[in-house]
Amino acid sequence: MTRLWGALQDNRLMARAMRSSSLIVIGYGGSQAMRLAANLILTRLLFPEAFGMMALVGVVTAGLAMFSDVGISPSISQSKRGDDPDFLNTAWTIQVIRGFCLWLAAALLAYPFALFYGAPDLALYLPIAGVSLAIAGFNPTRIETAHRHLLVGRLTLLDLTAQAIGVIAMVLLAWWLQSVMALVIGGVIAALAKLLLTHFGLPGLRNTLRWEKSAAHELVIFGKWIFLSTAAWFLSSQGDKAILGKFLSLDVLGVYNIGFFLAAFPLALGQAVTGKVLIPIYRDTPPDAAPENARKLRKMRYALGVPIMVLVVVMAFFGPAVVNVLYDERYIHAGAILVILAVGQIPQVIGLSYDQAALAAGDSRRFFVFTCFRALFQVGFLIVGVSLFGLIGALCALALSSLCTHPVLIWLARHHKVWDPVHDALLFIMGLAVAAASLTLHWPEIQAMIAAT
Repeated sequence: MTRLWGALQDNRLMARAMRSSSLIVIGYGGSQAMRLAANLILTRLLFPEAFGMMALVGVVTAGLAMFSDVGISPSISQSKRGDDPDFLNTAWTIQVIRGFCLWLAAALLAYPFALFYGAPDLALYLPIAGVSLAIAGFNPTRIETAHRHLLVGRLTLLDLTAQAIGVIAMVLLAWWLQSVMALVIGGVIAALAKLLLTHFGLPGLRNTLRWEKSAAHELVIFGKWIFLSTAAWFLSSQGDKAILGKFLSLDVLGVYNIGFFLAAFPLALGQAVTGKVLIPIYRDTPPDAAPENARKLRKMRYALGVPIMVLVVVMAFFGPAVVNVLYDERYIHAGAILVILAVGQIPQVIGLSYDQAALAAGDSRRFFVFTCFRALFQVGFLIVGVSLFGLIGALCALALSSLCTHPVLIWLARHHKVWDPVHDALLFIMGLAVAAASLTLHWPEIQAMIAAT
């Protein structure tokens, strides 16, 4: 009877996981569709330099958020006290304090970053953009509770609604102001919309300021490695724009940002699913506890990895055609950039599900080691590549760093007994074929992009 009950529980968990994954895919797909629609409208209302400037604003605000991340969300997701009101309110209090500190930091760093990048307008835009960081600090922990229990239906709808409000605000403001300020203010409006919608639209604990010493201690102990990991993650996820912003003109950076936006869709979709779904799965059905657990997780890995790889293939083969249809001639070289970035992300797609096993086990230290190696490879290769060969050197550096990081990810996966060598080998063979074919097919576009940049 105990075994039967356990099987029923596992089946319910997997059913919730699949349902949550579907909702996350729908939510992320809807989110990206809105971003693409806004992007297409805004590229006609504004100019390439505006997107380069906004990329720099995003680098600084994302950097502040990541360099101060203490792992509130994964802490709530994996902790045994994840449903305890005292634990949740302490986490929320830390989050509120952090939000105000980030706003202050954005204001203080605005002028120095404006000087560093030679972009005086950054001194005006950054303090305003930082308001969204303070607003996000008040987001209720009911968001994390929904993810902890794989109940994300209403949350997905609220997220999409908040983004729609932000997109509409950006478009209307861009039509009115004809300035980057429209994008900055639109981001603040989106953050405020999410706060209000989740506060009034999600059931559960109403957060209040609370400081419980034991809860704070647990959050800090787990979060110290998450803090270091997210600092490293910033370098690997935003470091390209931070470095390229120093070496490239704002218009070229804006074109790169368009290509990156399109290329990042498949991988970001996979990360959205794994980051929200796999921690509860690994936590409640550890693969080394029973052969049946390992078998189910293997199926889930293929169910996630293969569709994401197919999306990468689409981007690699049809990238220039997509850009030619959607954008005007000012952004034509984003197509070649899209092809190279899509090919370079293949190793990351192969290892999508592995890192969450460490977080589910509370192993934030090894997770930090992995993210640190990834950041070191990317920053090191990127600086050398862009310094010696310009934009094409940077694009090749990103692909090389992705490939070099995979052995470190295998080390992490083997420690937690989740590595699947057959899965990796099959997708690597597929990836090599895709890379060779797509680069050969689009070599003329790549040469034109090299000549132009």
